[in-house]
Amino acid sequence: MRHVLTGALMMLSTSAFAQPVAVQLDAEEVTQLLSGNTAVGLWEGTPYRQYFGTDGVTLFAQPDARTTRGEWRVDPENDEYQSLWPGDTEWEGLLVMIWMDEYYWLSRTTPPTPFEVLEGEQLVAE
Repeated sequence: MRHVLTGALMMLSTSAFAQPVAVQLDAEEVTQLLSGNTAVGLWEGTPYRQYFGTDGVTLFAQPDARTTRGEWRVDPENDEYQSLWPGDTEWEGLLVMIWMDEYYWLSRTTPPTPFEVLEGEQLVAE
């Protein structure tokens, strides 16, 4: 199922005729993109690196903080990335969008948040 989050997508593309439209990745594309790789970006203004193990383990690292270990999966019904962190009781989902060759996390509560994907486990910047 493809989600349309009009307000958030308007931030990504002001006119479907003037610019390319953001596209949601499906479950298979999200799995392929993240499995065994590291996402790098800013989360709430702080740099982060997040590794997605092929075994469903994810590691989230930020400067001057302990690395957090959680779990990740992809929900094929909603075509969304989901994570479960220590203390959580429910899986939290984010859509993965692509717009003009850039990836974005997005949900009803998360504004379009850009990230790039590095091949393999790269929790430490080189």
